[in-house]
Amino acid sequence: MSALCDWQSAGEPLDTAPVPQETEALQRYAYLVRRVVAHMRTQIGVVADRDDLQQIGLMALLKAIRRYGREQDEQFESYAFKHIRGAMLDEFRRLDWRSRQSRQEAHRFRDGVRQLRSQLGREPSEPEICAALNISTKQLMEFHYLEQAEVVDSFEQLLEQQGPMASEDRDIARLEQRRLLAQTMQQLPARNKLLLQLYYTHELNMKEIALTLGLTESRVCQLHKQSLQLLTEKLTS
Repeated sequence: MSALCDWQSAGEPLDTAPVPQETEALQRYAYLVRRVVAHMRTQIGVVADRDDLQQIGLMALLKAIRRYGREQDEQFESYAFKHIRGAMLDEFRRLDWRSRQSRQEAHRFRDGVRQLRSQLGREPSEPEICAALNISTKQLMEFHYLEQAEVVDSFEQLLEQQGPMASEDRDIARLEQRRLLAQTMQQLPARNKLLLQLYYTHELNMKEIALTLGLTESRVCQLHKQSLQLLTEKLTS
């Protein structure tokens, strides 16, 4: 609980500091922050300061406690997880974690894989990609995470864009969005569908999903990216 102590001593930037009842709830649900930190660090694939992420997560958790509007129940965990995850995504965007260099490297990586795929007439294996591009397995994984992060970020922003509309119209748009998402999910291959369920519903990270499905972490990243690209195309068509 050192992160909670540091955060409290540093000063609460919200309107008021947590009251004893809120502090107790923060301590009880602090594990959600640790879970989201693990989830996000694996997804984004960048070096981020764990303490900074925990501070952001704890502030988001306090906001979730205050906004929930009733005593925490079995539904609160999912509610708080989404709020904490959203706060961390906003922070990644604010910091612009994709540096110009990383974008250029990702572009060269995509071009190299595309050229190799054209030469082979099929999807290249991980060892073939590493040999052709003269990169390590770890570097290959980092490239996959960078590509995946870009797709995830675009997909998340698409879901968040409701535009300036009346509350009733916004609710209708969200219902239609959920219907279209569910409909599109049914069109995905069974493995892709399961992967998305494990990631978004069961909140597993890429490494945990790889172990569950018996795939490499790199392959899980590719399948996740492909699934989100398909969903994005359907939602924007």
